[in-house]
Amino acid sequence: MTTCKKDLFKKGVFCFSLFLFITVFTPSAASASFTLDDEKKLGKEFYEKLIKNNLILENDKANAYISRLGELVLSHSDKLPFTYRFSIINSNGINAFATPGGYVYVNMGLINLVENEGELAGVLAHEIAHINGRHIAEMVDRSKKVTISTLAAIIAGAFLGGGGDVTAAVTGFSMATATALSLQYSREHEEAADRGGFSYLTAAGYNGRYMLDFLKIMRRYEYYSNTVPSYFFTHPGTDDRIGYIDSLIQISRHRGGAEEIIGGLKRIQTLLRLKGDDSSDNLKFFSEALNAQPNDIEALYGLAETEGKIGMTKEAVDHFEKAVRLHDKDPDILRDFGILLFNLGRYSEAALYLRRAVDEGCHGIEAGLYRGKAALAMGNTEEAIHILKDLENKKPKDPDVCYNLAFAYGKASKKGLSHYCFGRYFKLKEKKESALFHFKAALKEFPTDDAMVREIKKEMETIR
Repeated sequence: MTTCKKDLFKKGVFCFSLFLFITVFTPSAASASFTLDDEKKLGKEFYEKLIKNNLILENDKANAYISRLGELVLSHSDKLPFTYRFSIINSNGINAFATPGGYVYVNMGLINLVENEGELAGVLAHEIAHINGRHIAEMVDRSKKVTISTLAAIIAGAFLGGGGDVTAAVTGFSMATATALSLQYSREHEEAADRGGFSYLTAAGYNGRYMLDFLKIMRRYEYYSNTVPSYFFTHPGTDDRIGYIDSLIQISRHRGGAEEIIGGLKRIQTLLRLKGDDSSDNLKFFSEALNAQPNDIEALYGLAETEGKIGMTKEAVDHFEKAVRLHDKDPDILRDFGILLFNLGRYSEAALYLRRAVDEGCHGIEAGLYRGKAALAMGNTEEAIHILKDLENKKPKDPDVCYNLAFAYGKASKKGLSHYCFGRYFKLKEKKESALFHFKAALKEFPTDDAMVREIKKEMETIR
């Protein structure tokens, strides 16, 4: 088993036990029945803490995929009156979990481990069933023994992060103690979630066997690891679950079903792998995949992007060019090849590929941002302003857009607008003094009755 696979199992176990602790133990829960409103409130608070601590993955394409897949499965369930949300945790730990209020989380590590869309849909179906069955609420109602001081310590450890040693130092607990304190689903909960999840999965059109296949993958990897995978830790009784799901398959009327309905999982896995910091592991992974299948588009794309990151620019350009020849309308490949060419100073070529990426419906703002930067580098200042202004209308609170638009206005000798955009940039970065400096400088460039004066003063008032 590779070091990378082992590392996947070593991360995430402790973190989730703390997350579940935070989510389900509150002063109100210890003294009263855990209502649907309680679930909504705690689920929202927990989600906001994850956002604040940068634990939710920011990738438009990956997030859109997991949401679409989750909504497909959810539409075939007896959902509670929640606004369900599906998110990806920025962690290589192999885990998926649900929290009160309709929130489902899947780690990057688990997404990269599944072999097809049906397996991932099965994981989501299982978590949705935990929410719909109100299993966490039941555990809260039965568990009254955790004190507020203990909760505060565990919250501090979870959100300061830094791994087991740091957590233990902050909270005063060892990893073993904290793990022993965590909640676990009962066998009855797991059977109910498997039963409900299996029903949702097959009703959505997938083959129910994929829920079983994923558990077998997890069990197979467990035999080669010294650490129990976190998915096992939070969902105990895997052997029993395998037997139970197998029996559901035998008695089910749904013997067929699809492996893939939405499509595009392999690209999502490539994007998530590229989010990691281990370029040497990615280089090996994508090189081996390309040697096995020389025209594998995911291997070509992943290898080209990795080579570009580590300075192997000639090889990166060669692999990007081959990828474009094979798939000339792939927006991700067109965008990232354009960005590489921009960084190499090949601005006109970069602009061409970036424009093609936008025309093919590229996700995110990177393609537009680099198009504007390329136009500016070629001296096409008005074109750059037009591109960046259009991007600002779509993403008014993106600091990178504000910064580059400010720079473009400066190149065009539009000092007032340049200072205004720099002011907005520093305001978004929460650098108040710098923001006020530029807003004041912008005021001097406009007549007192100009509409921009009112806009600038409005921005300044919100800072004060």
